[in-house]
Amino acid sequence: MAGEVFEIEETVRFAHCDPAGIVFFPQYLVMLNTLHERWFGEALGVPYAQYIGARRLGLPTVRLECDFTAVSKLGDRLRQRLEVAKLGRTSLELAVEYVGDEGLRARFRQVLVCTSLATHKSYPLPDDLRTAMQRFLRLP
Repeated sequence: MAGEVFEIEETVRFAHCDPAGIVFFPQYLVMLNTLHERWFGEALGVPYAQYIGARRLGLPTVRLECDFTAVSKLGDRLRQRLEVAKLGRTSLELAVEYVGDEGLRARFRQVLVCTSLATHKSYPLPDDLRTAMQRFLRLP
């Protein structure tokens, strides 16, 4: 049994590409951050600006694994698929795939830790977010 998958589509823009006309790999990470922000607002019910601003919490990346499996070109449509692989007290691990018309383009495993912006130390994930995130948890 699997949890829900949060999915958005993005068109590869000129700003994403290098002189060879393909996505410059750091731009995938910019897309990844946008995916997180949209997941918070559209699926978890907490706008990311509120999470950082009003709640004074952060969610820095402490581990990131990337596999780039095929090139993406200007104008390609990428389906970005996000699932929660693990959900802890203060951290979570995301499994993300970018898929184009011809298949997988990139895969990410990312560990994020909830932190207090006042102390920059780990902080328990808020209950409302943990509950919302559980919908996206991969089940064995």
